[in-house]
Amino acid sequence: MFPVDFHRSEITTVADPIYLEIFKNLYQFIAEEMGITLQNTAASVNIKERLDFSCAIFDEVGNLIANAPHIPVHLGSMSDSVKSLIQDKGETIRPGNVYLANNPYNGGTHLPDVTVISPIFDRQNQEILFYLASRGHQADIGGITPGSMPPHSVHISEEGILFDNFLLVAAGQFREQELINHLTNSPFPARNIAQNIADFQAQIAANAKGERELHNMVERYGLAMVKAYQQFVQDNAELAVRKAISVLKDGEFTYYLDNGAVIKVRISIDIDNCQATIDFTGTSNQLNNNFNAPLAVTRAAVLYVFRTLVEEAIPLNAGCFKPLHLIIPSGCFLNPVYPAAVVAGNVETSQAIVNALYGALGIQAASQGTMNNFTFGNQKYQYYETICGGSGAGANFAGTAAVQTQMTNSRLTDPEVLEMRYPVLVESFSIRPDSGGKGQYSGGDGVIRRIKFQESMTANILSGNRQIPPFGLAGGKAGKIGRNAVERNDGTIEELPGTATVEMNLGDIFIIETPGGGGYGNC
Repeated sequence: MFPVDFHRSEITTVADPIYLEIFKNLYQFIAEEMGITLQNTAASVNIKERLDFSCAIFDEVGNLIANAPHIPVHLGSMSDSVKSLIQDKGETIRPGNVYLANNPYNGGTHLPDVTVISPIFDRQNQEILFYLASRGHQADIGGITPGSMPPHSVHISEEGILFDNFLLVAAGQFREQELINHLTNSPFPARNIAQNIADFQAQIAANAKGERELHNMVERYGLAMVKAYQQFVQDNAELAVRKAISVLKDGEFTYYLDNGAVIKVRISIDIDNCQATIDFTGTSNQLNNNFNAPLAVTRAAVLYVFRTLVEEAIPLNAGCFKPLHLIIPSGCFLNPVYPAAVVAGNVETSQAIVNALYGALGIQAASQGTMNNFTFGNQKYQYYETICGGSGAGANFAGTAAVQTQMTNSRLTDPEVLEMRYPVLVESFSIRPDSGGKGQYSGGDGVIRRIKFQESMTANILSGNRQIPPFGLAGGKAGKIGRNAVERNDGTIEELPGTATVEMNLGDIFIIETPGGGGYGNC
C-alpha cells in the first residue's frame, strides 16, 4: 500500500513537507479504495454504473480529514451527519457498530442519499480513532413516486424512509430483519428492499476496506504521527483557502428560480485576515414545495465554490471551511425546518447556490443550474439519472458542452446497461446546438435526450431553468432554457413544466433538452 518507505520521525509542531505530501495522498488514497470496493460490490445501477456515491474519512470528533473526488454535494455535508451521530449516540457507540443516516435536518441531503457510518476503534477496542462514511444514492427509498424523487412532494414523509442514526450492525451482527421492518413500516414503503440491502452491505464493505487501510497506516507510521499529520493536512487546506480568498473582492448577487424563490447572497472579504463572510440574508422563506435545501447542502455548496478557487492539489476537508463565516437565516429555504420537503433542494437548489456565489464573485457565468433529474419506474423497476448540460464561461475560458456541472459528478448509465436492465430504449442522445450563451467566451451547449418506453411506467422530471435562463456575465448572453416534453406514440407532443409526473405508455418518448451555460464578455 505504501510506495515510499520512510522511517518514523520525531513528531514536532511543524509539518515536514515530504510527510505532508505523503499523508495528503494516503488519506485520499484510502477514500478512493473505499469507493472502488463500493462500486465493485454494489447491486444498483445508481452506484455501480452511475457512481452516485461518495466516501470519506473523519477524525474522532467528526471533522472531515479527506475524501475521494466523488460527489461534491455529498462530500461537503457528510461531516454534519457524522457529528450528529456522535452527539446522538456517543455514549452507546461500541466496536462493531455501524449506523445508517439520511435525516436532512442532521447532515443529510435528501432521503435517497443514505450514509453508512462506521466508528473505527483502535486494535484494543478502547478508543475511537476515526469515523468512516460512505454515502450512496438509493434507486428507491420509498415515497410517493418510484425512484423517490417526487416532483410535487410538500412533506418529508412523501419522499421516502427516514433513517436517523439507525443501528444497522450491532457488535458485528447485521440487523436485517430490523432493517426490513424499517423499510416497510411506512405509508410509502421502499419498493426494492433486496436492492437496498445489497447496496447497504456494499457500503459496509467499503467502510471495512477503509478500516483495514487506516489500521495499516497507524501500524506503519505510529498513532502519534498519523494524528499529527491529519491535523497538518487540515491546516494546509485552510492556508490554501485563505490564499485564494486574499485575491477576491466583495460582491453580491440575486438569483431567481423558476418557482419564484429568490437567493440573495453578499460576500464580504476580510483581506487582513483572509476570511470571507457569506450572508444569505434576504433569501426567500421556506417553500411549500421540495426545493428547500437542507443546511448541510447549503454549506456543501459554499465549500465547493471556495475549494474550486484553490489551485493546489489538496483534499477537501474541514480546514477548507475555517476561513468561511456563513449567515443563513433559520427558516429560509436554504436552512429549512422539519417537516419541509427537500428532495429538489439537494439536486436543484444546490446548483442555484453555486451559480449565485460565482455570480457574486464575478468569476463565472451560470452553468446549466440544474441536474435534470429524471426518474421512472413501477413496483418492479426504479431508475434515476441526472443529465448533463452546458457549463458557464469565465474571464479567460469558454464553457464546456454536455458536461455534469457543479454539485453533481455522477456518470450517465451506458445505453447498453440501461436497455439491458430496464424496458426502455435510448432513441437519441446528442448535443443541443447553439444552446450556450454567446460572448467573448461562449457558454457550453446542453444536450437532447430521448428515452422511448417499451412498457407502461410512471416518469418524473425534476428540473430548473425551464423559465429563467442561466445568466451571462460581463456582457455575455444567457444560455438557452431547458425543455421537457412527451412525444406520444401517435405523434402528438405534450409540453411539460420543469417539475412533472406523467404516465408513459408503450412507444411513448420522454424528451429532455438541457440548458446551456451563460457566456462571458461582450461578443
